[in-house]
Amino acid sequence: MAPSPSRLGQLRQRPEDFLTLLERGKRGRLKLYIGFAAGVGKTYRMLEEAHDLLARGIDVVVGYVETHGRAETAALVEGLPVIPRRSVTYRGVTVEEMDVDAILFRKPAVAVVDEMAHTNLPVCRNRKRYQDVQELLSAGISVIGAFNVQHLESLNDLVERATGVEVRETIPDSFLQLADQVVNLDLAVEDLQERLRAGKIYHAEKVPQALERFFQHDNLVTLRELALREVAESLERTAAAGRPATDSTAHPAAGRVMVCLSSFPPHAAALLRRGSRAAGRLNTDWFVVYVETPSEAPNLIDAEAQRHLLANIEKAREAGAEVVRLRARNPVPALLDFAHSHGVGLILIGRSQAGGWRKWLGLTTDLRLVRQANDLDVQVVAFPETRG
Repeated sequence: MAPSPSRLGQLRQRPEDFLTLLERGKRGRLKLYIGFAAGVGKTYRMLEEAHDLLARGIDVVVGYVETHGRAETAALVEGLPVIPRRSVTYRGVTVEEMDVDAILFRKPAVAVVDEMAHTNLPVCRNRKRYQDVQELLSAGISVIGAFNVQHLESLNDLVERATGVEVRETIPDSFLQLADQVVNLDLAVEDLQERLRAGKIYHAEKVPQALERFFQHDNLVTLRELALREVAESLERTAAAGRPATDSTAHPAAGRVMVCLSSFPPHAAALLRRGSRAAGRLNTDWFVVYVETPSEAPNLIDAEAQRHLLANIEKAREAGAEVVRLRARNPVPALLDFAHSHGVGLILIGRSQAGGWRKWLGLTTDLRLVRQANDLDVQVVAFPETRG
């Protein structure tokens, strides 16, 4: 029996719906299937759609599909043009990666690409597969892809707290926002667990461990709710973007989001995820602002702090933020001036690690910002290790 998800989310577009998008503009179009766990039918549904498009005369290829040994899924690959994978060797390890150059050379109308959160070997041109997809889109090739909701970057902390599972491979929210269509493949938790026990997701020897860990009932319920909510918010963002601007919608009351970044924050990644999430929910732009004081000039901060700062700036850009570096003796007035001049309505800043008299006198940057930002919302973000 083929996977039969009980519900395909708010929208289950027919192939001809996606066809209308293919005809618009020169940039490739992106359609994403999101699920809450392996086995809900994402790959199966993508391959079904590929067959439908092929039958309608669309030049579609399989760029990369992982069947995980599932016979029903593997059977659907038959009859579709497949771009052979490229064998890549790094430090004695050989892995089959998607051959981006071969797809670009073939230049189909549509490529089917699975496992969007996959990390390529370091010798590959792009670090992540979603970046490979962005390259295909820029070349005018449309992509039908899939990933599970726990791989969304802004949900990383929430997923770990709720399930106890650390997800190491992530996709920035900005990539999801590129999608022209987002479809949720939903399935009752009990049905998914039954599919697992029947050996339709993993081999039999892996089933008991999966049921005890990731596929626990409560974990799946949490992830299912996250997937449903994420797709609903994505559809709302798409609908809002398509509405004509009016006096009430041209400038959202909430304003833009600004994340304040220091030279060596211990929880920068989590702070950036919080900012990305806030901007996504408000359907607005966001900034990551770093104020370089005289004591934090590049030649004065140590090499480790410099590496962390550059890495965090790169993460912010990948997540879709506009990164701004300001120079000022006093960071608080500089941050507030920027916020007022750029339509910021919400400021996020990590709780200061400074202690002693500066904290008691309210002289830390976070407390001063709260005190002086009378006309702006300021959220001081606390993390487990810093809570008193």
